[in-house]
Amino acid sequence: MAHKVVITGIGAVSPNGIGRERFWEATRKGISGVGRISRFDASKYPVQIAGEVKDFQESRYVSPKDRPHVSRVAPLAIAAAGEALEDAGLDPETAGRDELRGVGVLVGSGGGSQEFTEEQYRLYYAGEQKKCSVYVIPTSTIGTLASEVSMRFGFRGLSHVVSTGCTSSTDAIGYAYRHIQAGVIDTIVAGGVDAPIAPLIIRGFLLMRILTRSWNEEPARGSRPFSRDRDGFVIGEGAWFLVLEDYQKAKARGAKIYGEIAGYGSTCEAFHRVRLEECGEEPARAMKLAMKEAGIGPGDVDYVNYHGTSTELNDRIETRAMKIAFGKHAYKVPGSSLKSLIGHPQGACGAAGLAATLLAMRDGVAPPTLNVDVPDPECDLDYIPHRARKLSIEHAVANCIAFGSKNSALVVRRLN
Repeated sequence: MAHKVVITGIGAVSPNGIGRERFWEATRKGISGVGRISRFDASKYPVQIAGEVKDFQESRYVSPKDRPHVSRVAPLAIAAAGEALEDAGLDPETAGRDELRGVGVLVGSGGGSQEFTEEQYRLYYAGEQKKCSVYVIPTSTIGTLASEVSMRFGFRGLSHVVSTGCTSSTDAIGYAYRHIQAGVIDTIVAGGVDAPIAPLIIRGFLLMRILTRSWNEEPARGSRPFSRDRDGFVIGEGAWFLVLEDYQKAKARGAKIYGEIAGYGSTCEAFHRVRLEECGEEPARAMKLAMKEAGIGPGDVDYVNYHGTSTELNDRIETRAMKIAFGKHAYKVPGSSLKSLIGHPQGACGAAGLAATLLAMRDGVAPPTLNVDVPDPECDLDYIPHRARKLSIEHAVANCIAFGSKNSALVVRRLN
């Protein structure tokens, strides 16, 4: 018999708020975390804005001695995972060895430690080889990112990284769900982290012409999902983690429950490295698979958290996929794009969207999509523009789309 899987803890380190409740308050109020890039001098770049996590105290999570040897993603992930554990009422410091063996870690990340590796190359070619880290190889190997989280908390269960582009954290949570559902393990800390705000990474995105160049003087207006005048996404960073547990275990220990993961679907168009196929069939099928597993139909869905990147192609095709998956109900179900408030944190975006969805479910308030200023005839659904909306949510879909033709979706259900 399949085990029911629930979420008992949420942690967030976001451009619009450090900490779960600060992130949620800003998201609910429609406060953007997008601003001018401060990480490096971007004054000569055609793009000078990003969703940075500012005033984040890395030294609280990684010692000054260790910091030169790890990427920024390590303290971000540890901070969000730690908050999720505290929220769930789980204290690794008081846990016995057997308990620690029963907790796994699944991290979704698109780039992992790319910014760290970029800095190591910069030091090398600048003739500063002595400043290069002795851990350049293990830290640059994406799989060790999960180990940083496991080592911090002493968890001895599975410790894996899922890297599938922008669907990375959706898939990490989906795989965590599958492990607990199958009875392999009963607790997993799962989520996503990325920190791609670095000179060469941004230059790479500029080469693909998918970053907006139009809003350097008005950063908060830069991310414009579903608006006709959108011209690219705003890069972002951050970490969002959740504690997933077997329902019976969570219930037995009296844990509060945000909701149940009721379905997961994933597909691949097998079409292109970057572009989406115009038809929208495979993103639609991912959502359909997740709804089928949850035992619900389109009419049962009260809210959709969109991928909503603010690129011309993504928003148009995601809207088309919604119409395929939901039929006429697509016009009735409200949804929103978190990226309008935080930018696009790459592989962490799915966990960010799921965290916002669960908090919306908790409080009965659906967050807004900012900057939907110019109606687009091809993006004609209810994107909850400008302001949050009171909304009772029993079932929600959190959707993600990635480079390499990947599509993944989760269904969450409120437990009464």
